[in-house]
Amino acid sequence: MSTVEGHSGKLIFGKLGGKEVMAMQGRFHYYEGYAMREVTFPVRVMRELGIRTLFVSNAGGGTNAEFEIGDLMIITDHINLFPEHPLRGKNIDYGLRFPDMSEAYDRELIRMADAIAAEAGIRVRHGVYLGTQGPTFETPAEYRMFHRMGADAVGMSTVPEVIVARHCGIRVFGVSVITDLGVDGKIIEVSHEEVQKAADEAQPKMTHIMREMIKRL
Repeated sequence: MSTVEGHSGKLIFGKLGGKEVMAMQGRFHYYEGYAMREVTFPVRVMRELGIRTLFVSNAGGGTNAEFEIGDLMIITDHINLFPEHPLRGKNIDYGLRFPDMSEAYDRELIRMADAIAAEAGIRVRHGVYLGTQGPTFETPAEYRMFHRMGADAVGMSTVPEVIVARHCGIRVFGVSVITDLGVDGKIIEVSHEEVQKAADEAQPKMTHIMREMIKRL
C-alpha cells in the first residue's frame, strides 16, 4: 500500500458522469521503494478490466514564470528522468517492444478539456511535465535546469503510469496542479502539507473538467 500522507491506496469503483469508472485513491511512488513494475501494476489491472481512457493528476512545481500557485496545467508532453524505465525487461504482449510516444497525451482529449474549461471560465495552462524520482523537492539550480530542458512543471509521479498506459493502448489525459513555484524570485521553502493544501483548493476546478469530459466521451 502507499506510504504517503494523502494517498490511502484504495481502488474505488462507481459511476461518474454516467459512466462506469475505476479510481485510485492515491498511488504508489518510486521513491517509496517500489520497483517500477509495482508502481505501474495498477495500470495493467485497469487494462485487464477494460479501461480505455486514463485520467491522471499530480501536484507539480511550476518552472514556467507565467504560472501561479493553484494553476491547472494540462499536460501536453513529458520528460522522463526516472532512473528505471517501466518497460524495462521482457516485453509484456499488451503492446509493442518499442511503443511510439509521439502522442503520449491524447490531443482530442486536450481539445475537449480546453473547451470545457472555457465554458466554465476556468483558466488552464498547457505545458510539459518532467518526472523525477524524488523524494526531495528540487533545488533552485535544478528548477532552472529543468526549465531549460523544456519543462513547465516537475513532479515525482505520473510519467511511469502514462508510459505503461500507452503501451497498453490506453488513451491518456493529464493535469498538474501547480502547488509551488521553482521560478527565480518566487522560490520559497515548501512542505508536503502546503502542497496538499494548494492541491485541495484547486481540486474543484479539476474535478469539474474531468467530470464533464467523462460525460462527453
